[in-house]
Amino acid sequence: MLKLISIGAVSGLFFSTTFVLNRMMSLDGGHWVWTASLRYLFMLLLLLCWFLLSGNLRLLRELLQLYCRHWLFWTIAGTIGFGLFYALISYSASFSPGWVIATTWQTTIIATPVVLLGFRRKVPGAALFFSLLIFAGVVLVNVSQAQIAPLREVLMGVIPVLLAAFCYPLGNQLVWEVQNSGHSRLPKIDSPALNRPLAKVLLLTLGSVPFWLLLVLVFQPPPPAASQVMQTAMVALFSGIIATSLFLYARQLARDPYELSAVDATQASEVIFALAGEIFFLHAGVPNIYGIVGIIITIFGLCLYIRAQAR
Repeated sequence: MLKLISIGAVSGLFFSTTFVLNRMMSLDGGHWVWTASLRYLFMLLLLLCWFLLSGNLRLLRELLQLYCRHWLFWTIAGTIGFGLFYALISYSASFSPGWVIATTWQTTIIATPVVLLGFRRKVPGAALFFSLLIFAGVVLVNVSQAQIAPLREVLMGVIPVLLAAFCYPLGNQLVWEVQNSGHSRLPKIDSPALNRPLAKVLLLTLGSVPFWLLLVLVFQPPPPAASQVMQTAMVALFSGIIATSLFLYARQLARDPYELSAVDATQASEVIFALAGEIFFLHAGVPNIYGIVGIIITIFGLCLYIRAQAR
């Protein structure tokens, strides 16, 4: 259990770099469109390099053929699960500190059951109280921001994150549905290649490319600075590759629902790491009492929720 929690916490550390670096780029004047789109450009390059250097040419060829056969589905799923999700997260960094976004992002735990209900999947009702606890913590954190920033600015930071919290599980659930033939309006994609997590990441990344191109054409942001290019590459490597791989590895090592729930709960560490990163690198102030209590309630509620789901 200690090994699982340690690996999960390290993955949370790398995931937290997203919130800290996004905020850093925003404070440096970097446009949110480049923050979002360049990350997935580097993700695509890193994934292609991994498939090529690891000798998985046959798998890569199969995945590209799979994308071409079902390009419309992968474009829709990639646009929702990767495109809209990360564009909203990046946009919010222009208005809210990274630790606030990281805390608000924990509402994706609440959003996931709502998405499942939308696909007529069964959802346990025992964790409703813990969902409300998480939401109460998130509200407190944003109330703490409302005391030091205009209400409009707070809302411009929190609303995009709440929307992103639904986009991410929706994109993932679409992939699950086509794998398991769960919906009559979706194609059936029965391929062993989809059993590999990085294969799904590659297909969804490819599917998000039209969205990123459209975003750049619509907003026409000024060219990114060299520092922004480097920082988005770091986010792609740290969060997109290292953190994801560590988290999936820890889940794979879990032997029962309780160990699995422990691994999932470690992702609450993103909030602590994001706060520490902003204080250390961006010289941000320590949250007031509302913020601290909100963080504690959110993390506590998240752990209880995941534990309840494991029963």
